[in-house]
Amino acid sequence: MADIVQTLKTRARILHKRVRAGDAAAFRRLKKNLRDFRKLDDPAIGARLQRRHCLTAVARECGFDSWSHAMHLLGGGGTGGFGAVLYPKRCGAHSNIWCASYDEAKAIRAEHGGYLLAYKHQFLVVDEHFIRTLGIDPKDPDLELINRDWAKPRQPAARARLYEKVIACSLEAPSGQYGAVWQS
Repeated sequence: MADIVQTLKTRARILHKRVRAGDAAAFRRLKKNLRDFRKLDDPAIGARLQRRHCLTAVARECGFDSWSHAMHLLGGGGTGGFGAVLYPKRCGAHSNIWCASYDEAKAIRAEHGGYLLAYKHQFLVVDEHFIRTLGIDPKDPDLELINRDWAKPRQPAARARLYEKVIACSLEAPSGQYGAVWQS
């Protein structure tokens, strides 16, 4: 987890520096990801900005609700809200089965196979092509260690490693996968 957290912190530090330098794109990123900044003009944002705001913006760009939410999930925790990290735009073309309840998704996965993922407070069952598009090799041993169940993994540490792979793939994704986020 340390590597991905360090990478996200570095992205936040770069964002912070860009705002200080007056970069219009950096201000747009903050306005897009931080509700409190949406109606402020750029000088007002610059005056109020703290590193924690940049950490939150970077976490939201990755599909987490907040910085603390990202740290919780990347650290192996996670029940309830999972954020949108497991359903980036690049996966939208894949066929999958959406469920409102965990029990329904678990039953469908048991009957049809696949992988049980979580999106905010919903669940989806996906195939190996979806998993590959997320940036994970379908034969990754961590998938078996979590029993192909992201919501209630057998080994939360394995899920944390998988989150790192998904985030790393998002950082490498071309512009538009999570928005034009990672251009340095």
